[in-house]
Amino acid sequence: MTINRNLSQDMVPKSAAVAGGVMLIACGALAREILAIKEANKMSHLAITCLPAKLHNRPEQIAGAVREKIRQARTDGYQNILVAYAECGTGGALDKVLDEENVERIAGPHCYAFFSGLGTFEAQADDDFNCFFLTDFLVRHFDRLVYEGLGLDRHPELRDMYFGNYTRVVYLAQQSDPDLLIKAKAAAEKLGLEFEHRQTGYGDLTRFVTEGASKWQN
Repeated sequence: MTINRNLSQDMVPKSAAVAGGVMLIACGALAREILAIKEANKMSHLAITCLPAKLHNRPEQIAGAVREKIRQARTDGYQNILVAYAECGTGGALDKVLDEENVERIAGPHCYAFFSGLGTFEAQADDDFNCFFLTDFLVRHFDRLVYEGLGLDRHPELRDMYFGNYTRVVYLAQQSDPDLLIKAKAAAEKLGLEFEHRQTGYGDLTRFVTEGASKWQN
């Protein structure tokens, strides 16, 4: 199955929603992981649609974009809807929309927390306050989204302004991929920070997707 390059399109063919069908609205940065969970658990009743991962650079737009996806899903016949977005810097706007639409999202302030597991992330918060986190998605797209996105390729002097208060890059790895590990270490070197690797897997995301989708499974 091919995932759209900008991760904004539906990842399964759209067909008439049936009783028990579930629509999962997700951040595009989670596309690979959610698709893997769906396939591993043989959840044929689960449809998936993603918003562009680049919305993380404009968190004020996330809530409205999610609302549009919810209403489109209902127009398409889906009454059972889940949202795989954490709070993601929306300042409460996303939760307000989800309360109004009566739709559940995955718990947590961001994906670093639910990949780590909320309990683990909270327990390590004091030690990790000066860490810059990477996920598999961010490692794959580090140069475009972080290094070039922040203008460090053109203005390396901005490094201290953005990262002067960080001491470590912590790579929260969803897969055991030697190539990604090499790229993550290279990212830390580019930023002039120490490197730490933590193999988290999918963390709380697996439980959210499987348990949430199973509530409506025939």
